[in-house]
Amino acid sequence: MAEVSKSSVIQELITENEHGQRLDNLLLKKCKGVPKSHVYSIVRSGQVRVNGRRVAVSYRLQIGDVVRIPPMRTAQVEQEVVDGAALKAQLPVVYEDEGLLVVDKPAGLAVHGGSGESFGVIEALRRQRPQARFLELAHRLDRETSGLLLIGKKRSVLLALHQMFRVGARGGSERGADKRYQVLVAGRWMDPVRKVRLPLLKYLLPSGERRVRVADEGKAAHTVFRLLARWEHFSLLEAELKTGRTHQIRVHLAHLGFPIAGDEKYGDFARNRTLPREGLKRMFLHAWKMALPHPLDGRELVLEAALPSALTQFLRTISTKERQDYGEPV
Repeated sequence: MAEVSKSSVIQELITENEHGQRLDNLLLKKCKGVPKSHVYSIVRSGQVRVNGRRVAVSYRLQIGDVVRIPPMRTAQVEQEVVDGAALKAQLPVVYEDEGLLVVDKPAGLAVHGGSGESFGVIEALRRQRPQARFLELAHRLDRETSGLLLIGKKRSVLLALHQMFRVGARGGSERGADKRYQVLVAGRWMDPVRKVRLPLLKYLLPSGERRVRVADEGKAAHTVFRLLARWEHFSLLEAELKTGRTHQIRVHLAHLGFPIAGDEKYGDFARNRTLPREGLKRMFLHAWKMALPHPLDGRELVLEAALPSALTQFLRTISTKERQDYGEPV
């Protein structure tokens, strides 16, 4: 996709990757650094045209459309270039083909810019792959969470992935995505398998920061937890997401009295203060495994991102201090 120019008109040919996208969304993606109000203004004034005609910002683009984009001056943030280059070595590719890219996201990185983060994984990938016409996140991971992150390289693949994540692993005739996480919690979890169905409600703190809590008026949320290992003061679980609500695993566990080790939003804050001295300097939540039909040919795609070495080492530290009474020896 051509870059917006500050000196000449761009004629953008719409391909499969942009088919069905709203005009305003295309422009906002291309016009980084241009005020949103200005983007809408140039559409209303007729400076942006599709196939030579004026259209509304809500127009759905079709394959073969030609979009006229006038010259615009964009703001360039040099620090983002540095950040993008720095991220390159930290984004190991788990799987890639013509329609799909899967990376192993490190903890501490936002998946996209915004909400106080100027730069994220998707911006870094676009900077590192300027030849790629289309790179879009298929789902989200919290900044503090590591592991499997899927990116669509074609719009048709992206839309198929979105549908799979909506279906999830609920069963039925439609095949969805099976997502599994590894998570370490404070406390002794006793059930080998526990199905948790607790509705979740988003709300804002007085500071404006987003939070989630269990509430009857919230949206349905379903997580299946399996016990992998247990010590005197910690338990290692596998969390299978049946739905994909914001902070679902974190809030379900905190509500049940088993906060995630190192969780700064919903965790045991007093206990968290001692964990860095013991070797855990992040939240212990990792997107571990995923199985889904490939969006292009339907074959079963099984993905896995090994537990990061820092988390593995912390489990070994626990094992040297505490007796393990469940699961394979760590």
